[in-house]
Amino acid sequence: MLRAGVAEAIGTIVGNPLRASLAALAMAVAVATTAVVQTGLDGLAESARQASARAFGSDSFVMTRIATGTLSRREIADRLERNPNITRGDGRFLESMASGRVRYAATSQRSADVVAGGRKFDGAVINGTQASLAEIRDIGIDTGRFITPDEDTGSAEVVVIGRAIADALFPATAGLGERVRIGGRAFTIIGIQTPQGTGSSVSLDRYVWMPLSTYERAFGAPDSVQIFAKAAPGTTTLAAEDIARISMRARRHLGPGAADTFDIVTPEASRSFVARITERIGAAGPPISLMALIAAIVVVTNTTLVSVTQRTREIGVRRALGARRRHIIVETLAEASLIAIVGGGAGLLVASGLLRAVSGPVGLPLSIDWPTAIGSLAAAGFSGVAAGWYPARRAVSVDVNVALRSD
Repeated sequence: MLRAGVAEAIGTIVGNPLRASLAALAMAVAVATTAVVQTGLDGLAESARQASARAFGSDSFVMTRIATGTLSRREIADRLERNPNITRGDGRFLESMASGRVRYAATSQRSADVVAGGRKFDGAVINGTQASLAEIRDIGIDTGRFITPDEDTGSAEVVVIGRAIADALFPATAGLGERVRIGGRAFTIIGIQTPQGTGSSVSLDRYVWMPLSTYERAFGAPDSVQIFAKAAPGTTTLAAEDIARISMRARRHLGPGAADTFDIVTPEASRSFVARITERIGAAGPPISLMALIAAIVVVTNTTLVSVTQRTREIGVRRALGARRRHIIVETLAEASLIAIVGGGAGLLVASGLLRAVSGPVGLPLSIDWPTAIGSLAAAGFSGVAAGWYPARRAVSVDVNVALRSD
């Protein structure tokens, strides 16, 4: 019965290609919308995880004067008043108290232009840091190397530059070993990063890394630094955070019960902040997908009703010759479902191509995974059944005598 019903449905669809195509188009749009929305949200979440890993490193944390991610303006003002600057002296004290259990790297950041010959890269992000940063987070060196401890302590005038800067200033050469000017000083390029993408809406390919002591010579000692930290082998991340917190509290003579006068930012905190934003954006996804599917169901329902109306006499003849009610129901449901599934498959193909086309420009990992694809096709199939149910009931409710007399 099922095979015969599907065969009859295929025959009806082939006999009316324009009508079936319009209904399939509506379902294709609905499924494409569902797939694009879901994949976009998944890509945003994955991008947040990757950005957090690039910005903080794996199993690491950052000690900073204030963490502004989830604070109101009032809270930021209060903490600026309460929390003193974090200095290089604080960093050296933390290192002395770590006993090899925690690795630290003090870092400061500012904006400056990078010049090479007649070319200039505006507004690069200049980072003064220590050689130990390479042990805390993956800097992503494509060619060359990162800063060494000797260059760090000796204030060597060397830099590692991001891919965007290298491409802009040295389009015809690799850039490694070339000279650039930053803050009125000449630097030698010792490393070029792999493409890093974005983090917190800032391109990480605009970064420049130099020894912190060199940075201080070029721009002056910063008012406050951030201290990146990571547990050494044999120490857990949680234990490392406790060591850093206790050490800084001792440095600032904070008694029991006194609030910290510094903030510690973890990758989990950053990810949870972005996740909350993603959830708020994602709240609009299901309603959009549902409305698109409902619109498609209405179109497929109307198309199937027209098909049933045009075949009223045929249905009457078949009923008179012994066709049972369930045969007609199966055939009508199969027609609506086939239109929906074919349309859904076409929508998935279009959505996949569209997402691949925009993945590079927007900098997000956008590709339809199998759960999303299967879920979208399943939604199309259920929508087809829902769309065909009412026309199927209409088809079997027609009086046979009336159907036989219809033109």
